[in-house]
Amino acid sequence: MKWAEGIDKLGIGLYILLCVFAIVNINSVDAGLGKKQMIFFGISCFVGLIIFFMRTKFFENMSAIIYVGGVLLLVGLFPFGTEILGQKNWYKFGGFTMQPVEFAKIGTALMLANYVSNPDFNLKNRKVLYTSLAIVAIPGVVVLMIPDVGSLLVFFAFLMALYREGLSGWLFGVIFIFAAVFLVSIAVNPLYVVIAILIIAAIFVFLNFYSIQGNVMYIIAIVLTVGVLSALSYGSPYILTKLPKHQRERVEVLYKGEKAFRDTSGYNLLYSKTAIGSGGLTGKGYKQGSVTQGKFVPEQETDYIFCTVGEEWGFLGSTILILCYAIFIGRIYYLAEQQKSTFNRVFGYCFASILLIHFAINLGMVMGLFPTVGIPLPFFSYGGSSLLAFSIMTFIFFKLNYADKNSLV
Repeated sequence: MKWAEGIDKLGIGLYILLCVFAIVNINSVDAGLGKKQMIFFGISCFVGLIIFFMRTKFFENMSAIIYVGGVLLLVGLFPFGTEILGQKNWYKFGGFTMQPVEFAKIGTALMLANYVSNPDFNLKNRKVLYTSLAIVAIPGVVVLMIPDVGSLLVFFAFLMALYREGLSGWLFGVIFIFAAVFLVSIAVNPLYVVIAILIIAAIFVFLNFYSIQGNVMYIIAIVLTVGVLSALSYGSPYILTKLPKHQRERVEVLYKGEKAFRDTSGYNLLYSKTAIGSGGLTGKGYKQGSVTQGKFVPEQETDYIFCTVGEEWGFLGSTILILCYAIFIGRIYYLAEQQKSTFNRVFGYCFASILLIHFAINLGMVMGLFPTVGIPLPFFSYGGSSLLAFSIMTFIFFKLNYADKNSLV
């Protein structure tokens, strides 16, 4: 069939496979929620069908409106939002709930893609750079004010897309250094961290002595950086004590282990790791997981759904699932790079990077490599908002890819 020639069958096939396998696992945790997720999947496919019949220019032309709408939905949470599990980041309509941040990501991706596709776009121009960062920062700041730290981390995906378009890697280096100093200073005496910073700074100055000599701005920048990092080192333990108890414990679990908080913030992680570890090579079998069927893990159908896979499908099932995600995300990056249109390419990179961050953080959470921050596993965690938002991004990208493949330009 000629009309199907531009459809990426591998990508669509993996999307369907992930969604169906998700429904199977959610059904194992709770049959009622499994049926609901099946309905959400049907609605998502219907919306996807509508997207495939829309003109591709619609997404480009309406990007600003969708973006502003997403930001307004986030702002509306302050007066109208409903608090669930300690976070006021949901709207409630009768028996239905909606998490607007999922849709704000779509608007941000479309708006950024639209701005970058401007013929005069050049990140070496400061105005262009600041505008690009502002597009990401505006919804990001609102998310921080909610506060929803987990969703805020996902907004770094847009910086990854900008990196492809010429954003300097120094920004990622700065973020990494500050994060490393903050985390290390929690476990290590800040004095030792400051000494290490001074040694590294001295080595840097020695290796770049001739470039630095006589350059006042360079010297000031080095002194300020060392000063800020030293202040952050001493301030990290204090900042940790000012966090709400449950958030503080989620960070401390990384250093002290989940058993130290087995009755509070370490409870989920303790049983999650127990479930994954007990699955062995091939798993205990569908609906045979003692931890899953015993309901030991709270929110197992959402953020901790991967431990169901580990327990009932074992190492092999978990590995196959991880490979499916890796191929799917890699496929989107590959197709994005092949696009003739800058708009298509940037949106593809935004989408793939969002998936990558969600996937990495969620798996890190359930295995104790990252604090619990409420990040769902794309297409897999229970929830209509998450599934619909990820499905919309999926179908928008594959529609753009379809149009690109059938374009004569």
